[in-house]
Amino acid sequence: MKITAYRVHDVRFPTAAAGDGSDAINRGDYSAAYVALSTDEGVTGAGFTFTNGRGNEIACAAIEALMHHVVGRSLEEFFGEPVTFWRSLTADVQLRWLGPEKGVIHMAAGAIVNAVWDLRAKAEGKPMWRLLAEMPSEELVRNIDFHHITDALTPEEALSLLEERRAGYAERLTVLERDGFPSYTTSVGWLGYPDEQVRALTQEAYAKGWRAMKMKVGGPIEDDVRRARLIREVIGDDALLMMDANQVWDVPEAIENMARLAEFRPYWIEEPTHADDVLGHAAIARAVSPVRVATGEVAANRVIFKQLLQANAIGVCQVDACRVGGVNEVLSIILLAAKFGVPICPHAGGVGLCEYVQHLSIFDYLRVGTSLEGRMVEYVDHLHEHFEDPITVVGGRYQLPVRPGYSVTLKPESIADYSFPDGPVWARN
Repeated sequence: MKITAYRVHDVRFPTAAAGDGSDAINRGDYSAAYVALSTDEGVTGAGFTFTNGRGNEIACAAIEALMHHVVGRSLEEFFGEPVTFWRSLTADVQLRWLGPEKGVIHMAAGAIVNAVWDLRAKAEGKPMWRLLAEMPSEELVRNIDFHHITDALTPEEALSLLEERRAGYAERLTVLERDGFPSYTTSVGWLGYPDEQVRALTQEAYAKGWRAMKMKVGGPIEDDVRRARLIREVIGDDALLMMDANQVWDVPEAIENMARLAEFRPYWIEEPTHADDVLGHAAIARAVSPVRVATGEVAANRVIFKQLLQANAIGVCQVDACRVGGVNEVLSIILLAAKFGVPICPHAGGVGLCEYVQHLSIFDYLRVGTSLEGRMVEYVDHLHEHFEDPITVVGGRYQLPVRPGYSVTLKPESIADYSFPDGPVWARN
């Protein structure tokens, strides 16, 4: 199967006006720099990287700049030498100066890598989680670039871990088929929502079966305290409450504010300080224990995750499906987290991210983590109707995807309506 052509689309959804997705530093329009790969066999692969509105065109341009590495080549080439293919995108000799392995170029590479994997999953007639979960351990390891992480995880260790944890696969799959995968909802507590809306959404989520919910913090501390009290009163003592500061605090400020918020028994504090501050996260983790520190949604690459884990800086690993370099790099991060005993709870606060990460968490449970303890998939109740294979959540649990692919193919009418700046939705605004 050869890739013969591609289309890149700048797709944006007007979420800012309603405050959907709002937090301490963001109030944007959920957007996707979306790429569709056409093949000589009629199968189309889809991938995207998530942005927050302005600048999505830059991500689209970065995808365009990398596509010469893909068009005219076959799936057999890509997966015959997967690390060579991955490095052709992430270490392009002329574009590398704009990274390396970080920022918009790396995100664009992730979009393309994910589209290629989507193509393979569709060609093999499997949902992405099944493609990965049924893959031989040797092939999984062969897809990982271990450069710069062998001081924490070697190929031999990764292979041994995967082989050791194959036992019980069938039983774990039965659990997921019967019960679904645990989730938590972020949709109740966006920072731009008034208290009345937060209360109503929390009551609704609780009634639908969620027993884990996340609120945004990072505004005036008295507001955070008031909103935390409101949510805790609704969900009671037994449900989990997570908090997310979206990097807004300095390290001492994070420690001080979490002392105020500790009475509401947060399960974790997410992104309490700058995403690159490994030592700062470690200092916060020591100070706020037993509250866990969670981060990873804007961690640029496997090296940052390696350092966070080596420094005991996080108790929850929140890898994002398309911030890093796509499936190949996500595999390395999942395995790193497993070696250090840190659960994976992927970031999914954005358009299409829930569709992506459900596959990653299912694979992690089946082949790597092997336990649901401390593992949840984030749920955001926005924009799923625009996807051909949207997530299904019942009673606060993700149901297993069954359609082939990575579940991120946008409907053609949604691409047409929400393309920026000429789609009819934006032409009216």
